[in-house]
Amino acid sequence: MLDVRGLTLSVTDPDTGHETEILRGNSFSLGQGEALGLVGESGSGKSMTLKCLLGIEPSGARVGGSIDFAGTDLLRAGGEKLRRIRANELALIAQNPHGALNPVLHVERFLIEGMADARGLPKAEAKARAAGLLQQVGITDTDRVLRSYPHQLSGGMLQRVVIAGAISGEPRLLLADEPTTALDVTTQAEVVAILDEKRREHGLSMIFVTHDLDLAAAVCDRLAVMKDGAILEIGTPEEIRDRPKTEYTRALMAARPLLHPEPREPVMNDGTGARA
Repeated sequence: MLDVRGLTLSVTDPDTGHETEILRGNSFSLGQGEALGLVGESGSGKSMTLKCLLGIEPSGARVGGSIDFAGTDLLRAGGEKLRRIRANELALIAQNPHGALNPVLHVERFLIEGMADARGLPKAEAKARAAGLLQQVGITDTDRVLRSYPHQLSGGMLQRVVIAGAISGEPRLLLADEPTTALDVTTQAEVVAILDEKRREHGLSMIFVTHDLDLAAAVCDRLAVMKDGAILEIGTPEEIRDRPKTEYTRALMAARPLLHPEPREPVMNDGTGARA
């Protein structure tokens, strides 16, 4: 499905001429129906990797290596071919659902424009399909939601709408860029469960970007740990958790907040304010 080899990306400061390397020769692969988690702290290059896959890297950036997607090198595909692939085979779920929708258009327009405009589906059929997609992601009052503007819906509801839009074109690869960052913990769990269910139901491959190791482990078959633009190691969630290969991965594991932290020895006091 996807084979990335030696992916590099660098940008040059137009004022100083200084070149900064953002991605450092990364390689990974993804099979049909497989989910890969890109994990690491902010600035490690996770989201920039997705931008390279979509061909929306920063203006003037130099990209090297190869991105083989189902036999097509996305880095060397022409503009029209790349647009066709993005319209039909790749789908992005962004971390800010408010930024994914046009604030002056109804949700209905967001959902049907891809099906009716880009794929030629009759508008009546596209509208019926839009309502069905909303039901698939747990939205029951579909008429109200279709008539709503983005600001009239909660963040969790909007993210469900974005997921519905992502699967509307029956893509082969989902790119989920921290899709639960702006949501509360309960809504995060609901959205991730829906995303994972739809991925498995439709047999989609997925790259899931997050800084949350536990969240990635819950939905991904393998994890790739990134730091300073480089992939340090790739393994199953169990391998990363139980047998991390790098000190950085061990530090990430240790930094996870725990619901039930290890109990500490009680500090005794002799009544005078001095510790016993």
